[in-house]
Amino acid sequence: MSEQNAFLKVNEYFKLSFFLADTGISQFANGISHKFQIAAGKVYLSPIIDCFDGLVVSWTIGTRPDAALVNTMLGTAIETLANSNERPVVHSDRGGHYRWPGWLSRTHNTKLIRSMPCKGCSSDNAACEGFFGRLKTELFYPRDWQATTVEQFIQAVDSYIRWYNEKRIKISLGSLSPVEYRESLGLTA
Repeated sequence: MSEQNAFLKVNEYFKLSFFLADTGISQFANGISHKFQIAAGKVYLSPIIDCFDGLVVSWTIGTRPDAALVNTMLGTAIETLANSNERPVVHSDRGGHYRWPGWLSRTHNTKLIRSMPCKGCSSDNAACEGFFGRLKTELFYPRDWQATTVEQFIQAVDSYIRWYNEKRIKISLGSLSPVEYRESLGLTA
């Protein structure tokens, strides 16, 4: 693997460079979570996960699983690649969100490589589905959200993702968080 002249921006608060996969192309996975149903309403999360180390590159949280949710997430992810000539493979499920004209034109115009699995086979998106499982196990299921407003829940999910990127250790990364792992490799900018 070799370091490329690229930068990742995680929701505008710091930049990180990234390694490209052995194929020479970075791998991103994305999806929209199953709805989080709390007493105050439904909340949806749309993240992009870097398959190199599990870093949540960009994310949006909203109350509707619509084009604005996924297009905003994609726009933020595209900004992280602004200083790079490389374009990652973007794995997604077969949801309609990833076949809408806005999504297709943005991926085409920025030369991202789209990847969708065959019907009934979601292995392309396994990194994102795994993240959803960890988020629900560590944040959503253990708590009682009855007295929580939608705004408070959105803030809790946002805080979890920041903690996940910066503090939550992964054995596969040598007991470091994704950010700490990149720092240990000298990949921070």
